[in-house]
Amino acid sequence: MTDLYPRLRRYGLFNAKVPRFTSYPPANRFSETVSGDVAGPWLSSVPSGADISLYVHIPFCRRLCWFCACRTQGTKTDGPLARYVETLLAEIAMVRDQLPRDLRVARLHLGGGTPTILPPHLMERLLGALDDRFGLSERDEFSVEIDPVEIDRPRLEVLARFGLNRASLGVQDFDPKVQEAIGRIQSVDETDAAVSMLRELGVEDLNVDLLYGLPFQTEDSLLRTLDRVRDMAPGRLALYGYAHVPWMSKRQMVIPVDALPGPETRYELFETARKRLVADGYAQIGIDHFARPGDGLARALVERRLARNFQGYTEDRVPYLIGLGASSISRFPQGYAQNQPATALYQAAIVSGRSATARGITLTAEDKARAEAIQQLMCYHAIRLDDQMLRRSEVRGWLEALVEQYPDAMRFDGQMLTIEPWARPLVRIFAARLGETRPAEQSFSAAI
Repeated sequence: MTDLYPRLRRYGLFNAKVPRFTSYPPANRFSETVSGDVAGPWLSSVPSGADISLYVHIPFCRRLCWFCACRTQGTKTDGPLARYVETLLAEIAMVRDQLPRDLRVARLHLGGGTPTILPPHLMERLLGALDDRFGLSERDEFSVEIDPVEIDRPRLEVLARFGLNRASLGVQDFDPKVQEAIGRIQSVDETDAAVSMLRELGVEDLNVDLLYGLPFQTEDSLLRTLDRVRDMAPGRLALYGYAHVPWMSKRQMVIPVDALPGPETRYELFETARKRLVADGYAQIGIDHFARPGDGLARALVERRLARNFQGYTEDRVPYLIGLGASSISRFPQGYAQNQPATALYQAAIVSGRSATARGITLTAEDKARAEAIQQLMCYHAIRLDDQMLRRSEVRGWLEALVEQYPDAMRFDGQMLTIEPWARPLVRIFAARLGETRPAEQSFSAAI
């Protein structure tokens, strides 16, 4: 047992449950006080000439993987997909009419669920409407989440024609025993085929998503997965900890709990994978991403342009993120607004001509300062007080209180707080304290 364990245990790494901090305040603090009446003026206040990011959520899957806690639903036919796309087209028109004419879509991301479940004609219809209404030709990035088992060349050709330049492939783990335990059977050959098609169509920027902490997963099996992924040469990888939250996702009740690694083993799994990726030339980005030196994330880290949002780490610093589709979240300087999570309720709202916004949160000046401090902590393992938001008088007191509670884990010279290298696995715990997040056993996932 590593000599770090006593210190990590003392600060709660092996038993704390804290947010992942893809937003601050975290989504469990959203409430119905933010409705369409509140979010509508936020949308209308986007200034002329602004850059925006668009996120389009496709909540459908052909197969419902047991490990997944996302808001998804299964379908064997294309009927629900066609109805959903028609609803999206109506929302696109509704949202676009509230925005200024001269804006630029800097980034477009299709997420899910499984966005590539859409057959070519529906993908063409959706992307054509986005292009007609918003114009996609000047975008910096168009990215799509891809299930390698649910993709073919005709669908990829549509995506490439509209400018796809980054693909994120879900892998999780290639070990057959692990795959069987999580309900996601996916061969190396299927994944290789998807990678080959993408590169043949000129899509060179590839992400791979992996999970640690899965049932029956071992250090050896995870390293074998990493070896196979390395051969695919992705520019970046995400290595997320599996969040076992069956109270939120009933399908996780199928997961064999007695086969899940304990918290200390989870830590060793992550550390083993982290060391291998760093040895293979990847730079660690924040708490759970890795990137090749030439990748945009690696450059953003060096240039301090890194951000963290609902898709993980990103170069996207645009203040206006507009979410379309069921459960999607929009971000404005004034706050967050989330659409109805249930597909039927989302569609009913849009069909009736109403905003689908169901909940959210209005940000106070204090929220914004805490959010900036947490984002810096999550991105750089350090906080600089030179940011305008962090010049507020109370911020120094927050950092001093943090150092007082964790004196050997960080340093503060009055202008910069820096996390000691050994304590970086604890950063979500530090962020929770900085954000005054109330621990709730059935709201958050394990800290490691």
